[in-house]
Amino acid sequence: MSDAPSSTPPAVEMWTDGACKGNPGVGGWGALLRSNGHERELFGGEAVTTNNRMELTAVIEGLRALNQQCRVDLHVDSQYVMQGVTKWIAGWKRNGWRTADKKPVKNQDLWQALDEQVARHAISWHWVKGHAGDPGNERADQLANKGVDEVRAG
Repeated sequence: MSDAPSSTPPAVEMWTDGACKGNPGVGGWGALLRSNGHERELFGGEAVTTNNRMELTAVIEGLRALNQQCRVDLHVDSQYVMQGVTKWIAGWKRNGWRTADKKPVKNQDLWQALDEQVARHAISWHWVKGHAGDPGNERADQLANKGVDEVRAG
């Protein structure tokens, strides 16, 4: 595929999810990527983390796995991620990573990493209700739990 500006970036459909057993506790993240008939599953975890950090990490790692600019239909079940990206992040950046009430933004390191990844792609954000039968979301949830299991297994 040509890198010429006239070429259309590949389309990717992505579902991401985070899981945490205890909050904070052992956490995992998962991402399901589909493009052009191919599917890729990613997952990982951390020994001590929070649900919000795992939700953010899932999106970051899913986008990071794309080695070129893509058009991404991104499905998340986290209102925290959805609201943060579509409503809050511009203000946080404008205010030096402070909230409206002048407190430091929680998970700033991950929000900054997500902001870098979002800038690389053309993303359409889609919120889906978790545990409601969306097959992509259900698979991302399974992958996040696989990440938890992997950490627990050592």
